Amino acid sequence: MATTRLTTSSGAPVADDNTSISAGERGSLTFDNFRMFEKLAHFNRERIPERVVHARGTGAYGTFRLNKDLSHLTIADFLQTAGSETPVFVRFSTVGGGQDSSDYARDPRGFAVKFYTREGNFDLVGNNTPVFFLNDPAKFPDFVHSQKKHPRTNLPDPAAMFEFWANHPQSLHQMTILMSDRGIPLSYRHMHGFGSHTLSFWNREGERFWVKWHLKSQQGIKTVRADAAANYPAHGAQQDLVESIDCGDYPRWSVKLQVLSEAQAKSLSVNPFDLTKVWPHAEVPLQEIGMLELSRNVDNYFAETEQAAFAPSNLVPGIGASPDKMLQARLFAYQDAHRYRVGANVNTIPVNAPRCPVNHYQRDGAFAGMCPVSGKAPNQGSEVHFYPNDRVDRGAPAPVPEVAEPPMPLEQDAWIKPYSQDGDDYYSQAGALFRLMSDDQQTQLVENIAAGLSQADVSIQARMLEQFYRADPAYCDRVKAALADIAEA
Repeated sequence: MATTRLTTSSGAPVADDNTSISAGERGSLTFDNFRMFEKLAHFNRERIPERVVHARGTGAYGTFRLNKDLSHLTIADFLQTAGSETPVFVRFSTVGGGQDSSDYARDPRGFAVKFYTREGNFDLVGNNTPVFFLNDPAKFPDFVHSQKKHPRTNLPDPAAMFEFWANHPQSLHQMTILMSDRGIPLSYRHMHGFGSHTLSFWNREGERFWVKWHLKSQQGIKTVRADAAANYPAHGAQQDLVESIDCGDYPRWSVKLQVLSEAQAKSLSVNPFDLTKVWPHAEVPLQEIGMLELSRNVDNYFAETEQAAFAPSNLVPGIGASPDKMLQARLFAYQDAHRYRVGANVNTIPVNAPRCPVNHYQRDGAFAGMCPVSGKAPNQGSEVHFYPNDRVDRGAPAPVPEVAEPPMPLEQDAWIKPYSQDGDDYYSQAGALFRLMSDDQQTQLVENIAAGLSQADVSIQARMLEQFYRADPAYCDRVKAALADIAEA
């Protein structure tokens, strides 16, 4: 078997990769060590900036199989024919911790799906929870700062977490989920996924529907108790996913939707665009539309999982955004984060590249590359680079009017100003969730809350207890008792 020749990055064969050139056996290195310089210079640049959130992730490839024709709801190409299959890449992650965190930290889990459709990539960017801590993006940087390590000690800071939550009752529902038994999934296979945000569909008649995506684990829900989490290996969830796929035990999720017409949304018992609230299933039942299965691990973690870039703005004809304020901000913020981390041409990286022809008038920037499907020359070649132009009839890209989204009406007499949502009901759904829990689940919830809340000052404790009381008096009483037990210990 022929030996593969070692080369420099420019392709030149390397004679010796173990020894530097020096002036004599014990002398200084010389400036013609350009092969060594290349290795060291590249080594210094091996890392790209860590994601501010969702830094620690694991990804795999698979397939989404549609089992229900949705042409009455949407023109989205991959949702038309029952039995059709769409390749996907899924990235799971912890949210608040960095690359140095554990897979068994109490933290939401990211659940992002990239559908490689024939009309571009659709990214479903969500978590393992149906709601989030916030419904206004102006609060997001402050929220994340409160969940990170203390700026002086670089240690976890539970008091800061509860200080933020005490000042933002809108976080109560998601905080209740986080502190419950679901706060530490056993593995990425044993948790549900949710698109969380409200998205829109529109059909050929121009009718719009509001939708929420749900992915239900076919492996069942399995979790880790707080007192056992430290006994699990830091990379356990990543190892579990890799090994299960390698041995052919492919994880699967049933894909379901909640769907509302525009008229139905107006009479929903909650604001359908508030990310802190679920749509009650009694009002908007789930309907199953397909199955997602993961069947292939990545070949190179950095090239694929680390450089994978998901963004809610990666939409396709037939799927659009909504007035969800958090979603509106993320339409900009996610792509902006990827341009910062990976570069302006992030979508030419193979894991992010669409599986359909790409034609546009964007040019230049770092890593301007070739379309992996059409094989077009790097940086779109020598074709015209502006629009409109006089070459559309000779193949220059032109807009496609028939995929235009129908207009979205504004509220009547809408005034442009900040609109506070502080007076909304952030307690009923958290209380309903508490009452759904078994006694053991409630015990885990209050013990997990008390462990962190006990480190906050009495003013923060009082404000949190008031929130618990408004959700359910028993919720308050049990947390108060757990705090007292810790104080007496």
